[in-house]
Amino acid sequence: MAIDLYWGSNSAYCWRVLLALEHKGLEYRSHLLKFDQQEHKAPQMLAMNPRGQLPVLRDGDYVVFESVGVLYYLDRKYPEPPIFGRTPEEGGVIMRVICEYQAYAEPSLMQIVSNMLYRREPTLRGDLAEAMSEAMHRVASEARTIERRLAQGDWVVGEKFSAADMVIYPDIRLLLRALQRQEARELAARFLPIEINYPALARWLERVAVIAPKAAHEPVA
Repeated sequence: MAIDLYWGSNSAYCWRVLLALEHKGLEYRSHLLKFDQQEHKAPQMLAMNPRGQLPVLRDGDYVVFESVGVLYYLDRKYPEPPIFGRTPEEGGVIMRVICEYQAYAEPSLMQIVSNMLYRREPTLRGDLAEAMSEAMHRVASEARTIERRLAQGDWVVGEKFSAADMVIYPDIRLLLRALQRQEARELAARFLPIEINYPALARWLERVAVIAPKAAHEPVA
């Protein structure tokens, strides 16, 4: 039976799974749900994921959610090409880098993305402006860590496109989109132009777009 993927537009978490499916060359049925119509909280979706969140992947009778959990399942079920490495050591490094990113970079990055892209009035004033400034400082610091890794090789971990790239890439793309907003010009000055401030990161973004062209832009269409 075919794989069914339930996902939503503009979701970095869904984007990760799309990258994995495309990179592994797996056939799947795409079910694009509308967040603004609460389709992800419909009874049939809550039956698969009681938390009412996306992505949700169904493979035959098996259902899995939470993006990194989905990536791990896909790699165990369909191991070629591997996205968690070929050895326990490679897998350990990939998972460690993902955990580090989720602990130290992602909360601040998503704070910026949420306020710039999804608030009705993203004007930055007072406490919000201060919070965004602090978040941007943390993101810039963690971006330098990723930049150093990419300055040593083409991919975030090792010599192959991996789950670490799939986790980080969508977030960076959404961050760049958020920083294009007029209200974010002061924040953007700390990060852009990416080609100058983070040249290895900029080249990496282009490489991902080449290796997974269909999924590289689809979720933010």
